Amino acid sequence: MKRAGRGAVVVTGASKGIGRATALRLDRAGFRVYAGVRRPEDGEALRREASDRLAPIRLDVTDPDSIAGAADRVAEREGGAGLAGLVNNAGIAVAGPLEFLPPEELRRQFEVNVIGQVAVTQAFLPLLRRDAGRIVFVGSISGLLALPLSGAYAASKHALEAVADALRIELSPWGIHVSILEPGVIATPIWETSLAAADRLLAHAPAEAFEYYGDAIEVGRETALRGTRAGLPPEDVAEVVLHALTARRPKTRYLVGADARLRATLRHLPDRVRDRLILRRLRKGGR
Repeated sequence: MKRAGRGAVVVTGASKGIGRATALRLDRAGFRVYAGVRRPEDGEALRREASDRLAPIRLDVTDPDSIAGAADRVAEREGGAGLAGLVNNAGIAVAGPLEFLPPEELRRQFEVNVIGQVAVTQAFLPLLRRDAGRIVFVGSISGLLALPLSGAYAASKHALEAVADALRIELSPWGIHVSILEPGVIATPIWETSLAAADRLLAHAPAEAFEYYGDAIEVGRETALRGTRAGLPPEDVAEVVLHALTARRPKTRYLVGADARLRATLRHLPDRVRDRLILRRLRKGGR
């Protein structure tokens, strides 16, 4: 049976940043929001800022049992109704030169940003089919243009582009739209988290890592710190998610931010020209 309102939406990674802003924005827009969090206190913090339409659910995208449990809970609460949307937002950023990146860190990057997204989508597709719901992936402009020291992160977001492309075609017979967002720099805690993780990795890296990549590492650190101050607010991304879920003809891709549009243009330059521009920026200390 159908329930009143704009329908139900699941948002992963809703504890902070883009996911949190998206969950609150969709709640204000009248959706019944299932906000995926890993800690109960994050769910309670969301409740305090939302209407009673928002329900936190425990969801770890790397845990199959957690994913299955979340899907069962949403199905039970919806009482036979389908899902209007799934926002695959959960993600992490592993930073560092690929030469010295431990393979287990690369696996963790893909486990969260790619495999977890596909696993969540698989679990919720039966509910999405009931309502011809929509799927929105929160990718990154890094998925189109990789920069030094973010190779692992960029590779995972590039993979997400392929996932979105394939799903868009595979699910079209059921009227399920699939969109991917490609934001530039967004002022979210992922920057601080990435820096802290990079510091832990570098603490165990051989001396050669700093000898070879020290200047690039400092530029990367400065860029990340600027991102915490000068990036777009996550609420700007949340507005784009809302459009992808409600527009009569949603776009397949959404560039978010002036820097994302600039980098999307740069990717059309000849590779060697683009490489020289990026290397010049590194040598100038990121200024």
